[in-house]
Amino acid sequence: MTLGPFQDQAADLSPGDRSVLDADWSDFALERVGSVDHPLFEMAYERLWAEFGAVGEMERREVIAERLAWDPRRPSASHALLYEMAVVRRGRELVAVRDHTAIVPLGAAAGAGNGVVVHLSHVLIEPSMRGRGLAGWLRALPLRAARECAAAAGLSAPDITLVAEMEHADAAVAAVMTRLRSYARAGFRVVDPSRTPYQQPDFRSAEEIDRSCVQPVALSLVLRRVGREHESVMRGGELRDIVSALHAMFARHVRSDHMAPVRALLDRFPDPCEEVALLSPLHAVAVQGEQR
Repeated sequence: MTLGPFQDQAADLSPGDRSVLDADWSDFALERVGSVDHPLFEMAYERLWAEFGAVGEMERREVIAERLAWDPRRPSASHALLYEMAVVRRGRELVAVRDHTAIVPLGAAAGAGNGVVVHLSHVLIEPSMRGRGLAGWLRALPLRAARECAAAAGLSAPDITLVAEMEHADAAVAAVMTRLRSYARAGFRVVDPSRTPYQQPDFRSAEEIDRSCVQPVALSLVLRRVGREHESVMRGGELRDIVSALHAMFARHVRSDHMAPVRALLDRFPDPCEEVALLSPLHAVAVQGEQR
């Protein structure tokens, strides 16, 4: 057995994803797409857009092109940012794509922390490869970007938090339930949705929004606090810092008045010293069922 292109990511696997170490990954290839000029960029972007664009959860091509040009050695608005796509191939076939952004708050934006927030934007695994463990590697890959962004910003041994925005549980939507179960097995936690009215900004162009109205997307926050996966609560202050880091990233592309509705929701988050529950995604499913 060999881990193939994933050898360097073995130590970064989530606690519940370590079973992938028992499989042979020698016939896979992994490539990092760091530019629109990369030969795999167009195909990777089109796959993501086809999957997520129709539901308003995929950024426009020009936004992704700008993100790929971000350089963490040149921070903007008190944040260092590093965006990348990761493409997995098996032979000539593209079998998976994920993209993510590492965010390092600096100066006053960092508060008392020394951490990196990694926004797990999208992950797409072709149907023929689902259920074979590839998702575990795709959850581990962003830690590499986190460390690179931190190093560029002058941080050593940073705390790393992976953040996925996911649809709320809906038993009628099989794909949503499958994703939640997968992240639950991996050891990710859902921030108590009854305490966190989180919304993703409207990804349409400013012109489209102005012709209608701002339409944010209500999602839940699914976290892996690396090295602290066993903890079942977090402070409201840490949660607010995580969401503020996401807002700083989105604000690079979304006009301030279009960001205003999602930023206003922070006022309804737990107070900085309050504790908020971190639930198993499957527990969160049960809680939401009871609330209905």
